[in-house]
Amino acid sequence: MAKQSKTKTGRVWKILGKVLTVFVVIFATLAVLLARSCQWMLQTWTGLTMEELVYHLGTNLGGTSNDMIWEYIRFCVIISVIVCAFLIIFFVVFRKRKLLYRAMLSGVMVLSITVIAISVHNVWTTLDVSAYANNRSEYSTYIDDNYVDPRDVTLTFPQEKRNLIYIYLESMENTFSNIGNGGAFEFNTIPELTELSEENENFSGTQGGLNGGYPMPGATWTIGAMFAQSTGLPLSIPIDQQNEMNKQEHFLPDVVAIGDILENAGYNQTLMIGSSAEFGGRSLFYQEHGDYEICDYFYAVALGLIPSDYYVWWGYEDDKLFDYAKTKLEQLAEEDEPFNFTMLTADTHFEDGYTCEDCPDTFGDNVYANVMACSSKKVSEFVAWIQQQDFYENTTIVISGDHLTMDSDFCNDVPEDYTRKVYTTYIHSAVESQTDYYRTYTTFDNFPTTLASLGVEIEGNRLGLGTNLFSDQQTLTEIYGYETEAQEVAKRSELMDELTSDLKSSEEIQIEEAQEAAEQQEEETQTVSADVSVTAYDYHTGKFSVNISNIQSLSDIQAIRCAVWPEDDQSQMIWYEGAQNEDGSYTINVKAADFGFERGYYNVHVYAVDLSGNPILIGGTGQTI
Repeated sequence: MAKQSKTKTGRVWKILGKVLTVFVVIFATLAVLLARSCQWMLQTWTGLTMEELVYHLGTNLGGTSNDMIWEYIRFCVIISVIVCAFLIIFFVVFRKRKLLYRAMLSGVMVLSITVIAISVHNVWTTLDVSAYANNRSEYSTYIDDNYVDPRDVTLTFPQEKRNLIYIYLESMENTFSNIGNGGAFEFNTIPELTELSEENENFSGTQGGLNGGYPMPGATWTIGAMFAQSTGLPLSIPIDQQNEMNKQEHFLPDVVAIGDILENAGYNQTLMIGSSAEFGGRSLFYQEHGDYEICDYFYAVALGLIPSDYYVWWGYEDDKLFDYAKTKLEQLAEEDEPFNFTMLTADTHFEDGYTCEDCPDTFGDNVYANVMACSSKKVSEFVAWIQQQDFYENTTIVISGDHLTMDSDFCNDVPEDYTRKVYTTYIHSAVESQTDYYRTYTTFDNFPTTLASLGVEIEGNRLGLGTNLFSDQQTLTEIYGYETEAQEVAKRSELMDELTSDLKSSEEIQIEEAQEAAEQQEEETQTVSADVSVTAYDYHTGKFSVNISNIQSLSDIQAIRCAVWPEDDQSQMIWYEGAQNEDGSYTINVKAADFGFERGYYNVHVYAVDLSGNPILIGGTGQTI
């Protein structure tokens, strides 16, 4: 008997040993994957901020560059798989050498925990998570005190409205020019763009050279930058709302953007990009604020401009983008309404950009410099083409970088005391600058300045957090200083909390609408009554049942359904269809597995569905799992 007990105990220990080994292998693999992912993330996004990271964790990342995905797989996934395979082979080969086996098991576990701790600490310090957390928990009245709501401002358009062409240049900054022209390099990788900016308006005054806007917190990645330049506000979403960004049906509907203003003024508006417009919520923002026609990668496929299996970089390259833009502009020019054509390039995206057939090798092995030079030339040629068209006579062109580059090493040699700003120029503006001094401004100022460049008179010369740079009024940056403004904008604001408080997913909106309709139906008619009860939760089967009997109705019923959700979390609501019994009653089985066996109280609402599809609330109850 003792021998049998000893044998049984030995088997148990063997099973536990195998389970522990599997756990250690999985844990070690995940530790390597986490460490490599953190390293890849920080190397790929050298300018990554917590604002951007948190935003994108809650948004649609569909349309991400295939090159970036494969780079992640090569850098992170493959090495993790190799480590996993090595550990499995090692433990299989040395499973009978118990001392070595146990020492290796312990060593791998300790090393994995150490790797995870170091990786988390590195990300924590690099992204300054503590400062971000402090900012998001500390309120500032800066935005509340300085924000100018466009709804409270009189905007007077000229009798003949001007067209607007707004060109966002991916990762383009003044830094890429040479020192003599206000850049930071010995060589000029963007000579044509430098000339365009200096010959037109960048608000450098009599000082000359390049000038551009500071990207503020909440405006340092593409959709954040586009939002900031369109609204004069940072794209600052509270942490507790981040998980809704990927499912939201509206994009800050109470914010007034330039697209809203131009739509009300009768403009025909278009957004053209060579990638998926869904990435980061761009299509939602532009459709919500200005009813833009979205011409993205999938638009080009649908129109047969590119084959359905064509996909390079983030969709299709800028060479095609400029060709398609010319065609679209010719079509817009034939319409009776003024147009706002907004576009975004992508070839200069990190890492090292996209090398098209036209890219020069002026800078040898410096691939990113060659891509920048190619973009500079193509933008200049595109502007030259616009200037040759009949519609140019009544058109303003705004060219702006979206944010500073995130390329991992291109700006390593830039002096620390050099002030990096996004590339900016206003071409063929309807008004001229009233000042001759070098302006200090942020990308928020593009919002009112762009409207002013169309000849729009702005009461007070301020919109959002921006100032009309053509006026002689000081910008907030000139009043408070860049560092102070950046610190205050990074903090929470009651205004931004209010503007983002209505973020709801489409599922939540549908649930609310269904409940409101059902409640209203119940209040108006009270046509259905029934006895609703639930059985005790059965731990053996992992379910409880909802029974509906003695149904009394003045109208025909096509179905009985019930909605079940954990207490205080309707986002996890699940609908169940009732099965009718021979006696006319209904039974609905609710499985704990559907909710991940999460313990707690569950709400149960039962509805009758009439022939018109209207849900009628019968009753509500609940059960504890």
